[in-house]
Amino acid sequence: MYGGTFFCPLEEVIMKANELRQKYLDFFEQQGHAVVPSAAMVPENDPTTLFTGSGMQPMVPYLLGETHPKGSRIADSQKCFRSQDIEEVGDNRHITFFEMLGNWSLGDYFKKEQLRWFFTFLTKETGLDPEKLFVTVFSGNDELRIGRDDESVELWKELFSEVGVVATVGEDPETEGLKDNRIFFYDEKKNWWSRAGVPANMPAGEPGGPDSEVFYDFGADKRIHEKSEFKDEVCHVNCDCGRFLEIGNSVFMQYQKQEDGSFKELSQKNVDFGGGFERILAVIDDSYDVFTTEVFSPIISKLEEISGKKYGKSTEVNRSFRVIADHVRAATMLAADGVLPSNKEQGYFSRRLLRRAIRFGKMIGIEQAFLADIARVVAEMYSKPYPDVQKKLDRITLAFASEENKFQKALERGLRELEKIEKVDGEVAFKLYETYGFPFELTQEIASERGDSVSQEDFDEAKKMHAEASRQASSAKFKGGLADHSEQTTRYHTATHLLHAALRKVLGTHVQQKGSNITHERLRFDFSHSAPLSEEEKKQVEDQVNEWIVRDLPVRVQTLEKQAALDSGAIAFFVEKYPDEVTVYTIGTDPDSDWISKEFCGGPHVTRTGEIGPVEIFKEQSASAGVRRVYLRTKK
Repeated sequence: MYGGTFFCPLEEVIMKANELRQKYLDFFEQQGHAVVPSAAMVPENDPTTLFTGSGMQPMVPYLLGETHPKGSRIADSQKCFRSQDIEEVGDNRHITFFEMLGNWSLGDYFKKEQLRWFFTFLTKETGLDPEKLFVTVFSGNDELRIGRDDESVELWKELFSEVGVVATVGEDPETEGLKDNRIFFYDEKKNWWSRAGVPANMPAGEPGGPDSEVFYDFGADKRIHEKSEFKDEVCHVNCDCGRFLEIGNSVFMQYQKQEDGSFKELSQKNVDFGGGFERILAVIDDSYDVFTTEVFSPIISKLEEISGKKYGKSTEVNRSFRVIADHVRAATMLAADGVLPSNKEQGYFSRRLLRRAIRFGKMIGIEQAFLADIARVVAEMYSKPYPDVQKKLDRITLAFASEENKFQKALERGLRELEKIEKVDGEVAFKLYETYGFPFELTQEIASERGDSVSQEDFDEAKKMHAEASRQASSAKFKGGLADHSEQTTRYHTATHLLHAALRKVLGTHVQQKGSNITHERLRFDFSHSAPLSEEEKKQVEDQVNEWIVRDLPVRVQTLEKQAALDSGAIAFFVEKYPDEVTVYTIGTDPDSDWISKEFCGGPHVTRTGEIGPVEIFKEQSASAGVRRVYLRTKK
């Protein structure tokens, strides 16, 4: 048993979570669905994103018409990670790692079956009170010539009527509020779903459609508006008052965006359902806080034991417990899928999670190493549904301990540096952050204890000035190891992107650029790979580069916020060294949906790959341990 607030044995509390997951899968298997295992959180064939962030992501090819090997009815519980939610964690509902209960109709059933099945699952299988359920539907868009979803409204009325609940419709809930209604119309900002969001943001070829969402009502007493700046705003199911929690979303994926911006019905009408596993667990217990559910309570109990603090005693303690529990759980599950802390790509987010967890641990008085202890609890929690976590536990705890040790040293160095400084200001705070990785919040806390004051605005201003200075310094020299700014070196510079992409395609995504040097005569490119390239591999790489050159693909440049660039799938190494605003070069027909290379980069590039001309690999050798070197030049 774990000490503290939560006294149930780990096996007992997790049984309830495992029971819910299995009950969902069994229910849809009874409706003719093939149950498939969760895909990894690192997408295998989707270069547009670093992580699987929704249940439908691995299903996109089948939603567009490709035949699924298991048939037209599929169900699963998909592991997901959303890096954009890291800063949101700390309240009672935001989490970064989650499971999405999913079921799909690939051109099979549609609205009538889907809404009835999900309503039945909630009210019969899990026993939720239908009086606590509220639903939303799409209000339509005249400009796009997509009508409002009256069909779903009638289906919901019928379903509620069958359990003795009168369900009337609210036409304008954001203005009128709830009144006595149970079904509400919302526009595409709330009740339209595609990976890219609202219809205007969808690239050509992207599938999407109206959706119908189900909300659980915790009761008017849970409305936080009464004590906040939002207290005078209208309460409705999609407001931020805290009273309602979305638990499931049935997407009727029946449209595909065309090149001219219009929408055409797909040849097959699909259903894409996503239900929040952790959220459904919470509402089954009528729990307002997802961190009291079975997938968090063992972690919280362990943290109580380690810290000597009690969850639920104060807002600040609660926030620290939630951040630590979420972040270490997410990092552990990512590690089981191959993502260990580093400063590159997915590993950057693992490192960020763990370092935030350490920082919040310090805020509640945890001075000793604790990440491995929490990882062991997580592995035990998921030993039944995801046994790989337990199998890889030794490697995971070793990596976490190493990361914790490195970051603790960085914190110690920062603290020693602070002792030498008489007055803490924004410049000092940024220098500590940039040099030692010392968290701004800790600097701010120490400054306050000294009687100094340093605001977030002071820190941001120092950071901005540093970024500007870095860009000015960078503009005065050539990027990427260029010897000069001639047309030929510019061609070779763009060719590094094609060569990098080809090496990753032929050898694997473990390939990472380790350096380059360009002269007028040739391009030298170093990359991570442990074995010499065979003649066949060299030919495949060379042929692929030349194929992309012959296609005369456009080379586009964008200036993006660093996080937005990473979320778009751009590759970057030593992420932490880049300023907040970065330059991204994309090679392909569409920078959002159809590209073969997207990288952080500076310096000159051609505008189309055809300008490079045919190339050849004329030499390949070892550069250092685990690093190979290839030489490429224009064909003679």
